[in-house]
Amino acid sequence: MRFTVYQVSRKGGREKNEDRMGYCYTRDSGLFALADGMGGHPEGEVASQLALQTLAAMFQRDAKPTLKEPMRFLHEAIIAGHHQLLRYATQKALIDTPRTTVVACVLQGNNAYWAHCGDSRLYLVRGEKLVARTRDHSYSELQETMSHVVPMGERFNRNVLFTCLGSPGKPVVDTVGPLVLQRGDRLLLCSDGLWGTVTDAEITEQLGKNTIADAVPELVEQALRNGGAKSDNVSVLAMEWESAEDGDSQSAISTQTLGEEVFASTIQASVLGQEPPDELDEAEIERSIREINEAIRRSSQKKS
Repeated sequence: MRFTVYQVSRKGGREKNEDRMGYCYTRDSGLFALADGMGGHPEGEVASQLALQTLAAMFQRDAKPTLKEPMRFLHEAIIAGHHQLLRYATQKALIDTPRTTVVACVLQGNNAYWAHCGDSRLYLVRGEKLVARTRDHSYSELQETMSHVVPMGERFNRNVLFTCLGSPGKPVVDTVGPLVLQRGDRLLLCSDGLWGTVTDAEITEQLGKNTIADAVPELVEQALRNGGAKSDNVSVLAMEWESAEDGDSQSAISTQTLGEEVFASTIQASVLGQEPPDELDEAEIERSIREINEAIRRSSQKKS
């Protein structure tokens, strides 16, 4: 596999950043994920981090170096994250459970598979065309869909979700795939801090006309400007498939020379007892990638 990654997370006008994102990969499979801890419930940043940690841990366990059933993996790993939140709330004797949305994508072979719960989104842009987008698990999105079939009454607030991880009921998880990727396809995962103030057309235009290294920061800044002083957390993780863009950059990754047992991840190993930074800038991300690449280099030397 060969891909280019760019990611940015900004706190905006909120007291803390409850978004978390990251990716991990083996020689023949990659997992990209983003979670948005929900306000109005305790420890949103813990909820999003636990969801990502669960996904990464199960990916490390199952990708040897490929996943046998990517769609099944995504569904089971997201549900496992839900159970981790329930377990955490019980252990901490919390009155309410930490909750989060999540969107995750697996790349394997030339195929993409994705799943989501809540309103964190995935966009797939090919050329300058929006090929696919996840549909939020919100009453407003449901109402928008149903309005084409039957007349609808009062409009719902877009922030009202009917499912998420950590809720009392079993989460709704939608899965899609496999979808065959073409060279230059861009996949973008984001929290509602982006799409809440930046339209699908604007997201598509930026991804279609610019490199992801230019498009992602511009989209994030646009969301912060549009959101104003009370802007939500804004997090974006974008990937370009089989791209030669930034070929010598730290953000360009080729897995072709990795050993079968090598696993690399930018997802934090532990959340309990430590507080992740509110701002994840490109320098921190590049440092994490350099550390991963160094670990891979050492592993390759041992094998030789």
